Amino acid sequence: MAIKTQGRIAAMILLGVCLLAMFYPAVTPGKGDVPINSGDVAWMLTSTALVLFMTPGLSFFYGGLVGSKNIVSTMLQSFVCMGIVSLLWVVVGFSLAFGDSIGGIIGNPFTFFMFNGVGAATDANLAPTIPLALFALFQLKFAIITPALITGSFAERVRFSSYCLFITLFSLLIYCPLCHMAWHPNGILRTAGVLDFAGGTVVHMSAGFAALAGALFLGARKSKQSGHNVAPANIPFVILGTGMLWFGWFGFNAGSAISASELAVSAFLTTNTASAAAMLAWLVMDVMNGKKPSAVGACIGAVVGLVAITPASGFVGVGHSIVIGAVAALISNLTVSWCSKTSMDDTLDVFPCHGVGGAVGMLMTGLFATTGGLLMGGGTTLFITHLLTMIAVIIGVTAISFALYKITDLISPLRVTEDQELEGLDLSQHGETATTNDSRGMAEVVSLVPNLGSRQAA
Repeated sequence: MAIKTQGRIAAMILLGVCLLAMFYPAVTPGKGDVPINSGDVAWMLTSTALVLFMTPGLSFFYGGLVGSKNIVSTMLQSFVCMGIVSLLWVVVGFSLAFGDSIGGIIGNPFTFFMFNGVGAATDANLAPTIPLALFALFQLKFAIITPALITGSFAERVRFSSYCLFITLFSLLIYCPLCHMAWHPNGILRTAGVLDFAGGTVVHMSAGFAALAGALFLGARKSKQSGHNVAPANIPFVILGTGMLWFGWFGFNAGSAISASELAVSAFLTTNTASAAAMLAWLVMDVMNGKKPSAVGACIGAVVGLVAITPASGFVGVGHSIVIGAVAALISNLTVSWCSKTSMDDTLDVFPCHGVGGAVGMLMTGLFATTGGLLMGGGTTLFITHLLTMIAVIIGVTAISFALYKITDLISPLRVTEDQELEGLDLSQHGETATTNDSRGMAEVVSLVPNLGSRQAA
């Protein structure tokens, strides 16, 4: 499909959303089931901003890890989710995730269509002490970063327009139903007793196993096929991105208490501790394997710890958070090592870090949850429930993701041509480069900015 045709289709869709928006009212004040708690509102506004901050953080993290000719494209793939998913969420995404339950699997798309009924009043079931609109915004930030996480698996070889179509399908057909099942009061996973405090299943396992499917579907990069390892382009970017992710994760986990409460403080504490333990465990593993302790290893370990503690952060004590972080780092490190010896090309190890890390966190929640955990005297019910749910989610997400990749590929080829891949996605997909020190990038900039060449000569 020609790029102009794709642009016209996208313009028509955006115009349709604009026309729809004219017929729906703005968020208005209202009286909810209980009075609004100003402290909770302040904390949730802060948490919402913190979680959004994670997506630019992810773009720096991923952008620093890829080759120099793919920095811009990789960062934009994360960043553009803030635009696409935000509009999807307002139109129908929030309603699919938190609308009136249909069989505990999906929400009624018309309950909150175009945010109709999402106002400044509280909601007894979803947001008892804060405006429902604030709850919807907080949940939006989770919906944004989830498809962004997937991008690391097929970095350096995916067509941008096709990627935009895929994340739209993923958000509506995988993320929203899974979110409803795990977090809606009537969702089948929640009513079955599954504990997912902040998204180990909804966010990280869904992204991790969709990433696995994507890596398998698109095949290996030419550099991987030739045995050439692409060095990270900018390690300071990776460190910066990790710091932004760690900082934002306090909103991700502690904000999931939906209140400024003791529970939020506990989740804040376990989040920081697990990440610290995982970072150190990853470094120790690398040294034990004869490697030098690296900045990239420290950063990956810290992120794995954040992933693993996410489902458990509100359900375990600080001591067990150390165990969760360390064990997740060990298992993910081994998985990364194993994957590197196979023909599979998960560019930035999304599956080992987020898929495996999320699964480890889910199982460890079943072990250490203060209420119902297997090792906390709660019997086997919670652990078995989590084990069966983990298996079901892995199978379901992987299978549906394969189908969505296939549908997307039929509409618009997912993989760039060999020439475009060799040129780099920054230039072939976006006509930009990360630095004008690249002669190709400078030539492109000169052609795009009138009189730049003459001003330089002067």
